[in-house]
Amino acid sequence: MRVLIVDDESLARQRVRRLVQTEADVEVVGEAESGHEAVAMIRELQPDLVCLDVQMPGLDGFGVLRELDGGHVPMVLFITAYDEHAQRAFDVHAVDYVLKPVDEERFKAAFDKARKQRANAVAAERLGELLETVRRLADARGDLAAGVAGAAGNGAAPGHAWAGASGAAAANGGRYASRILVKQDGRMFFVKTTEIDWIEADRNYVRLHVSKTAHTIRERISHLEETLDPRLFARIHRSTIVNLNRVREMQQWFSGDYVVILEDGTRLRLSRHYRDRVEKQVGV
Repeated sequence: MRVLIVDDESLARQRVRRLVQTEADVEVVGEAESGHEAVAMIRELQPDLVCLDVQMPGLDGFGVLRELDGGHVPMVLFITAYDEHAQRAFDVHAVDYVLKPVDEERFKAAFDKARKQRANAVAAERLGELLETVRRLADARGDLAAGVAGAAGNGAAPGHAWAGASGAAAANGGRYASRILVKQDGRMFFVKTTEIDWIEADRNYVRLHVSKTAHTIRERISHLEETLDPRLFARIHRSTIVNLNRVREMQQWFSGDYVVILEDGTRLRLSRHYRDRVEKQVGV
């Protein structure tokens, strides 16, 4: 982890440097003694973590963060002699808020938080890249399907048209479901799997969320998961499956979990256990 130390007091910087250097796999990339110097060094060095004093002449710690808006914003560990800024520090998502004189054990606990947050952020970034890869693959399969449909419409033999398809259904003997039968209000109809936003388990039933409508069918989520193309659908929680093409973004939550936000604003929990499964599922 690359660390920048920012404090207008030389003795305070020395104390923090000594504490940081007791940590394994850490590099102190520089020290700044003013807010303006800190902004310049953060932009140039792009550290992972900044140990940042709050009250400094000219530009305080919060001013440093405002100046960084739109650019690289590292994790921030506030170190200060004043406790009245604590709430404001957490409002800007600081890793922690440590009071001077800095206690060794308290600093270590705060630094451990930074390590965990960085690990989670890296995992989230990797998963975000994977989701984008899956989305591109899905788009490519959609283009392929459109081309096949066009070929069939021009008299091409369907069997030959699909012979070159790389989709999961073609590669696996068509075993992934393209439609799900729904029985509701005395009628039966099919729901296309590609139109499903997410799936929610409720004991021996599941709810298929399609746009603003929810369809309930009698099925266990574990069995339904086996019928869905794993390159399009991912189990993100013991009671939730999500269509990867509907994922807009992910945000870090608590204890290694994340919030998955869909295109329509729906917020779903990605548990730490299923995050690992999703990474393996897409080949990491």
